[in-house]
Amino acid sequence: SLKKGVKVEYERLFAYLDKQDISNYLYLDYIRACNYLGRNLADEKVRFPRDFRHWHNLLIEEMDVVRREEERKSKLLRAKEERARKKQLEKEQRELAENFLKAAEKYLPLAGFTEDEHYAIFIARSQAELIKEGNALLHCVGRSGYDKKMAREETLIFFVRKIDALDTPFVTLEYSIKQKKILQC
Repeated sequence: SLKKGVKVEYERLFAYLDKQDISNYLYLDYIRACNYLGRNLADEKVRFPRDFRHWHNLLIEEMDVVRREEERKSKLLRAKEERARKKQLEKEQRELAENFLKAAEKYLPLAGFTEDEHYAIFIARSQAELIKEGNALLHCVGRSGYDKKMAREETLIFFVRKIDALDTPFVTLEYSIKQKKILQC
């Protein structure tokens, strides 16, 4: 019954392939295109078209058009997502810079000259200053999230300078607001 039905279908398929003078690979290619395009393979006219090569070529062409359109839409979607990510990142960077500067201004009174007046202490006012300081002194203050910690007011970064060389990095100091102590110097 089932076995007989399968046997009949196979015999019909092979007879069809012979009559149309096509290989089973070409037929499989056609079936894949039908599946991709959502054609009803239960329909005899779809499964065994009268002019196989014509329908094969037509469906392969249609599948290529659909794929190109899907790729185009996918590229547009990726570009839109990338623009949204870039916009979000720019917003986060702006907010980080604003919060960083607010924290620096809030704690500005802590900076100034030391008691022996040989050194001056400046609070970092931007991420760029942290990067410049870290690069000059070969440490990680310009990286490792110190900008975010400062923007969240978890830590403050100060630059210690010699009075006679205020523009030359000398020592960097990290101060914990919560613990009210110097963490690193």
